[in-house]
Amino acid sequence: MSSSKSKFPQFIHHGAVDGVTGSCHRFIASENCHYLIDCGLFQGDELGGEGGSGGDSVLQKHQIEFDLTHVKALIVTHVHIDHIGRLPYLMAAGFKGPIYCSYPSAKLLPLVIEDALKIGFTRDKTLIKNFLKQVDKQLKPLPYGTWQALEAEDGLQVKLKLQRAGHILGSAYVELDVKANDYAHRAVFSGDLGAPYAPLLPAPRSPYKADTLVIESTYGDKLHDDRKGRKKRLKAAIEHAIANGGTVMVPAFSIGRTQELLYELEELITKGDERWQSLEVIVDSPLAAKFTEVYKQLKPYWDAEAHKRLAAGRHPLSFDNLYTVDSHKEHLSTVNYLAKSSRPAVVLAASGMANGGRILNYLKAMLANPRHAVLFVGYQARGTYGHTIQRYGSNNLNDRQGEQGGRPGWVDIDGKRLDINAQVFTISGYSAHADQKDLVNFVKRMRHWPSQIRIVHGDEPAKFALQAALLQLPVAQAEDMNVIVAS
Repeated sequence: MSSSKSKFPQFIHHGAVDGVTGSCHRFIASENCHYLIDCGLFQGDELGGEGGSGGDSVLQKHQIEFDLTHVKALIVTHVHIDHIGRLPYLMAAGFKGPIYCSYPSAKLLPLVIEDALKIGFTRDKTLIKNFLKQVDKQLKPLPYGTWQALEAEDGLQVKLKLQRAGHILGSAYVELDVKANDYAHRAVFSGDLGAPYAPLLPAPRSPYKADTLVIESTYGDKLHDDRKGRKKRLKAAIEHAIANGGTVMVPAFSIGRTQELLYELEELITKGDERWQSLEVIVDSPLAAKFTEVYKQLKPYWDAEAHKRLAAGRHPLSFDNLYTVDSHKEHLSTVNYLAKSSRPAVVLAASGMANGGRILNYLKAMLANPRHAVLFVGYQARGTYGHTIQRYGSNNLNDRQGEQGGRPGWVDIDGKRLDINAQVFTISGYSAHADQKDLVNFVKRMRHWPSQIRIVHGDEPAKFALQAALLQLPVAQAEDMNVIVAS
């Protein structure tokens, strides 16, 4: 515990306090020893400006406006863009220190940053190559569960340990242990915690102790479906396509969600009848295909269940029914083929909220046909095409109440009105985030509970709901735990 005489450690949150994006937290161990945990992009409404889309406002929002003089290291919890996307801005601001992450994250991070550079900075191959070379020099991959001494000053001893977080491959929560002349303190940063029983990944285990815990709250006010229930709903959605000779269109994020769904689909196909054996599964996303290849290379980090499948001669991410689409020409050909054929198929394509990317061409071609279906497996933000389709689908009980008048609903994509005659399914249980119960258990299962919990990375209802749940813990009720919503 830190001494009451010491003003350290201090915590400053540079993102993920007014919402769920832009994760960036500064741990100030002493006057001259600062450590950054994550440095992610802001997205959606959290960008500010006109609808969060103005170029100048985006650049301004992402600038590194805090002093980097005493920042000794960047510690990356995982490679989602809202946790590492500001890395180019950080390095442009002069950061030259080590970048610590897990070994799997070190494999995935260059792919994410290369894609981010192409979208937001430049397509100049030489510039991108040189930037990635510099990133590679600064990357310091660490094994899980091992203490690593960090550079420190002011007579401090600072150690870092990464533990499995179960969110995506390579994800970690961070333990920072500081010993100073006048205090000792262990801080834990949850990053994004995964739900138990997620495909492919071992569930996160709580740390032994924490003095301060900085915890995410994405689903701090929700409880997820269990895995058995969500798999049953996944099967029902695909049965629709099999029965009708249609395509199930799945807007999916390239890393994490795509690989989990492939894993679940492989089992359904393996155990299914002849109809399932002829089902085509198509990944139409070059980036998702690259991530899937890296996932396959990192099999040692898969969980015990996945290794049992491998031992039985099965290939959860490269089964016979699986096809990948790379070029744009091949993509357009696939859209045309599926729209006209009566062969059942499942297509996974970005973007995850159907607000851009290749999924839009599938929706334009097939959304009006009841033979097909749309399956949502992730959060759909208000104002996205995904949110509109999810809310006003022909099998949704919500009409547009005057705005659309009655079923079927419709959506305007790129100026074209499309009736939503395709069936619309939503499976909430495939979230890569822990729900309220899991987050509370993360605290409860520590041997020594924290004296302070700082809640970040959530919308206001989620943060305050999690705070209320944590305040029900006996140690909090005994006033031995301070639970605050960070700002």
